[in-house]
Formats: sequence, structure tokens, C-alpha cells
Amino acid sequence: MRPAPDRDNSRVAGFLSNPRKALWRLSLPILGGMTIHTLYSVVDMMFVGWVGSEAVAALAFNMPLVFFGFGLTMGLATGVTAVVAQAIGGKNKIRADNTAEHALVLGMSMGIGLAAFGLIFGPRLLAILGARGAVNTLAWSYFQVICWGMIFTVLSAFFRGILAGEGDTLRPMIVMSSGMVLNIILDPIFIFALDLGVRGAAYATVISQLLVFSTYIYLVFHRKITYVQFRLRNFRFRAAILAAIFRIGMPASLSFVIMSLGQGVYNKILSSYSHLAVAAYQMANRLEMIYFMPIIAIATGVVTLVGMFYGAREYGELRGIIRYAILRSMLIGAVAVMIVFPLAPVIMQIYRPSEEILAYGVGYLRIIVFIFPFAPIGIISGRVMQGLGKGLPFMVLSFLRVLAVGAPLAIVFTYVWNKPIEWVWFAMISGGLVSMVVGLLWLRASLRKAERLPRPEPALEGTEPVVEGIG
Repeated sequence: MRPAPDRDNSRVAGFLSNPRKALWRLSLPILGGMTIHTLYSVVDMMFVGWVGSEAVAALAFNMPLVFFGFGLTMGLATGVTAVVAQAIGGKNKIRADNTAEHALVLGMSMGIGLAAFGLIFGPRLLAILGARGAVNTLAWSYFQVICWGMIFTVLSAFFRGILAGEGDTLRPMIVMSSGMVLNIILDPIFIFALDLGVRGAAYATVISQLLVFSTYIYLVFHRKITYVQFRLRNFRFRAAILAAIFRIGMPASLSFVIMSLGQGVYNKILSSYSHLAVAAYQMANRLEMIYFMPIIAIATGVVTLVGMFYGAREYGELRGIIRYAILRSMLIGAVAVMIVFPLAPVIMQIYRPSEEILAYGVGYLRIIVFIFPFAPIGIISGRVMQGLGKGLPFMVLSFLRVLAVGAPLAIVFTYVWNKPIEWVWFAMISGGLVSMVVGLLWLRASLRKAERLPRPEPALEGTEPVVEGIG
């Protein structure tokens, strides 16, 4: 049975009546899903680490490429979330339906394109990133399998974006968590029992992605759980809808591409110290994500609320929820500093690392942790502007943090001044601080501009969807 058309109108009213409760209602399911994802990420690296240091290095060199595909997908999925949320907030169901339909067509095209690109250029790209000899062979054995599951990953992300735009983050959390749990179960089977090593980890990932995709197909097309309606047989291309998704989502995708390039640059720099430094960085980075889980969950929930409040032109609530989200995230960061700094050696031990990897990893965590209280300001600022329909800031902030400040400083410290590896971590922190300041100033200007816009008139069911934004 299809939901009543006014269901999401009442949802907007409910969010407006208690925005803080709404933020946690949206964020906590996302956090639950991210907890499972991060657990999978850590456990996956842990199992691979038990295979050997070369296996860990092979997986580490894969991360920029995997993150590239993940970033393109998640950025455009965020664009879908923002456009759907704005349409629902503005009472324009036609636009919401069309956005969902365009998202699926776009997802299929992206999935096929990314898979083909990876299969053709994968070995060459891994070599460019610094993977040589046996490490390159192991890295390609992993990446080759991952490419075959790319279409499942992309379409699942777009389904998740559609549901998030409706304000439903619980079901995607449950679906994603189920896939990650299956992945964790399959990892030791494929890696050790079937003796497939690094390639086995990739098989476990693709099978779990197929399960997640199949579940979304069942829920959306058989159970019909969504507020938006899919009429793919009657699909008609609308350039304005696709333009809205790309205007918001493509800069976000490019920001993830920038972060992927940054990871590749950092891997290359760290390999000049030791390939074990690359492995330690990727290990510690996955542990670092435990802190960023609640921050990203809050920021993702903010996108939906900002999109709805902006669509309804409720600017007082809009400012209030932004302030609340930033302050709570900064508090989480302060607590994380007090936990991670003293316990870094204990935390790294879960990987059973060599003494050299342990030293690199602990050094990284004990320096990078001091950006934790300030990082949420830049992250949430960029996400808020996505909800307002401005995708460019998120990309620019990522560029500043990684390629304009962090990576160049790391290159200078390493190759020009011959500084020890700790200076690479200082360079990363410097990029984060610059991004934070610029993000906060840009957010204030964007809010002032948004508040000058008039309240929209509700769209009639039969009208052509109108795509709007604030530039």
C-alpha cells in the first residue's frame, strides 16, 4: 500500500515542532549504520593484517581508488537527498518523484561507467599510487573484484539518498548494517577458510553489496515503502532535475575526489619514509573514523532538516538547528581528545602491528586528535550549504583542506626541509584549520542570502517541477 500524499507534510510539521529531537531522530540511525560500517572497516583491515604486512599495504594502496568511486557516489546521493528534501518541504511531490526516478537512471549509468574504468585502468593507477611488485599484484587482485560490484554500491547509495530526503534514515541504517554484518561474517571464510587472502576480502564485500542492493529493490518496488513514487515506464528526462542533483551533488562528489587524490598524495609521501608508514596511516585512519562517525551522522541529518526548513522558509529554526549541531559536535570532539590521546597505543594493538607500524600509528593519532574539536565546524558548514542548494562550498572546503594546504605543506616538509614524519600530520591539521575558518565565514554569508528569499507557494500536483536554489 502506498503512503498517503500528505504523510511527509506532517513529517515536516513534526520536525519544525522539535528540531533538536528531529536531528537526533535522523542522525542516530545514520550513526548506527556508520558504526557497523566502521566496525566492518576496522575488522576488514584487521583480518587482512593477519595475512601479512604486504597484504595490509596492498589494501592501503587501494583506498584512494575505492574512495574515489565511493566519493562520486556519495556526493551525488547527497544531491538527491537535498533536492528530494527541498521538494517535500516546498510541497512539490511531482518534483520529488521525478528526482527519485532520475536518481536511479543516473545510478545505473555511473555504476557501469565506474566498473569499466576500474577494470581497464586499475593496474596502471595502482602503480602510479606507488604499489610495486608483489604489493601491486595483491592490490590488483582486490580491486578487480571490487569493480564488479560497483553498480550495486552506487544504486544502493542512491536508494539511501532518496529515503534520507524523505526523512527516513532508520531503514537505510538497518539495510546497510545487515550488509556489513554479512561482510564481517564472510571475511574470515573467504580470506582464511578458502585461502583467498586479500582477494577473499573483496569477494566478501561484493556479496554483501549485492545483498544490500537486493533488499532495497524488494523494499522500494515490492513493499513500496517510499513516499516518492517510481513510474519508470513513464520516465521522461528533465534536464532541470538532473541539473539540480549535479549542482548540489557534483561539487560534493568532487570534494570526495579531492580527498581521494589527497589520500593518494599522502600515501606517496609516506612511502618515501616506508611502505609500513602507508599501512600505519590507513590503519589509524580507520580508527580515526570512530570519532568522525557521530560528526558525519549529525552533519548528514542536518542536510535533510536544512533542506526541509529552507524549502518551508523557516529561517529561525534553520539557524537554531545549525548552532545546536555545531556545538554538540565540538563537545564530542573534546571528549574524543581525552580518550584517544592516552589510549592510542592500546587502540592500535587490535591490528597486531609490528613495532614500526605501531610507532607510526600512535604518532599519527596523538597529533591528529587535536583537530577533533574544530573539524565539525568545517564539516557541518559544508553540509548545511548543501541543504541550502549550494554544492560548491563543500568542494572548495575540501580542496583547501587537502590539496591547497595540507598536501603541499606535507610535500615541503618532507622533500624540501627533510622533516620527520610527524610534520606530515602537522600539515594535515593546518589544512583542517584553514578549512574551518573559511567554512564558517561562507556559511554566515549563505544564511544571510537565503533569508532574503520569499516564501514559496505550494506546487499543484499537475505542475511541472521547478528547481530552485540560492546560487
